[in-house]
Amino acid sequence: QVQPKESGGGLVQAGGSLRLSCAASGRAFGSYAMGWFRQTPGKEREFVAGISRSGGVTYYSDSVKGRFTISRDNARNTVYLQMNFLKPEDAADYYCGAVFAWDYITVGSRYDYWGQGTQVTVSS
Repeated sequence: QVQPKESGGGLVQAGGSLRLSCAASGRAFGSYAMGWFRQTPGKEREFVAGISRSGGVTYYSDSVKGRFTISRDNARNTVYLQMNFLKPEDAADYYCGAVFAWDYITVGSRYDYWGQGTQVTVSS
């Protein structure tokens, strides 16, 4: 079992940077691919970035490619999302999740575990 918990959200100016962390309890962390999603009121949860179990493969949505970087430290049971050149449209609640099958990295409904989310606000 994996229980993710996000941190690092906050208020940042447009063009700035923020790093989100997701610390996961449980011994099975390394058995799961991990993903970051985001959600704004009235909208569905949107895939942002994903990383394979070993960290060797990453995948990004087009909207964040080149600006965000996902990484993981399996020794610390933690996955990170470095967000640079933030835009007002990046403002959302960001969620970290664990999915067993890499094939479903972009499919939120197939995730096995979710954290509670952390809020990111970007001022223009």
